[in-house]
Amino acid sequence: MSINEAIRDFLFHCQFEKNLSSKTLRAYTIDLMQFSLYIKGTEDERRFKAMSKDTLKNYLQEISHFKAKTIKRKVASLKAMLNFLEYEDDGYINPFRKIKVRLKEPSLLPSVMTLNEVKKILSVMYKDLENNNNTDRYTYRSQVRNLAIIEILFSTGMRVSEICNLKLQDINLRNGVIKVFGKGSKERIIQICQSETISIIRNYYQLHKEQIKPESHFFVNRLGLPLSTQSVRLMVKFYVNKAGLTKHVTPHTFRHTFATLLLEEDVDIKYIQNMLGHSSIAITQIYTHVNVSKQKKILTTKHPRRKLQLVGNG
Repeated sequence: MSINEAIRDFLFHCQFEKNLSSKTLRAYTIDLMQFSLYIKGTEDERRFKAMSKDTLKNYLQEISHFKAKTIKRKVASLKAMLNFLEYEDDGYINPFRKIKVRLKEPSLLPSVMTLNEVKKILSVMYKDLENNNNTDRYTYRSQVRNLAIIEILFSTGMRVSEICNLKLQDINLRNGVIKVFGKGSKERIIQICQSETISIIRNYYQLHKEQIKPESHFFVNRLGLPLSTQSVRLMVKFYVNKAGLTKHVTPHTFRHTFATLLLEEDVDIKYIQNMLGHSSIAITQIYTHVNVSKQKKILTTKHPRRKLQLVGNG
């Protein structure tokens, strides 16, 4: 079996038997084709199942310049395919069984915004909308759409991919309930309780309802096609710059901010876990480390040192 045949069979298995997402399939394809190019023209390309552990070791050295997170993904993609081949062929032994790969990612705290920084972004967007008197132009409709997206990002903590994949039937425009399909096709329900947010979402729908067909995507572009995640990232970057913020802000920053600000309001972390769609509370607990202002309040008002009344030297 050649490397290309192995990749073809594995991707077929992932798409039609495991029903994996297009994003996962794309990542697998990129990573596996990179490995295919690495062994191109060698004996390993033609007799892929006879590949030795030394080939894998040399490949790890080849990709060592990438970030640890990227290397882990590339190794996981290759390992997944080799595990599949081992499962399909009783006589094949995955060479990864003969080597140990340990990659430690740096533990970086997520970037968050203050409430004032969020206010600056929203203020700029609402001001632009107020200054646009021509409600018939696409510019106005796109501004309303962008506002609706930012409001949802901040109000729900949804992932950008979850917002772009929203369907019309997933949103109850009357009571503001959103049905979200997260990672692993896990469903959760999020309630939007701010009247301004619900109002701008309804406004967006009224302006675009001719383009939004039943069972189609809720957020669309000028051509009526589903809005891409990259378009949302570029839109966020535009308004962040326009608001005069120097901080690096992405759609995911709104998710981190949503969780952090709720913690500051003493919301139980289990509720935040549920709203974010985290499979484990251990993932959500990172926000307990991010919450600097909450930490300061606790140490100022609760630390026993405040009870020590020491008399200084005269």
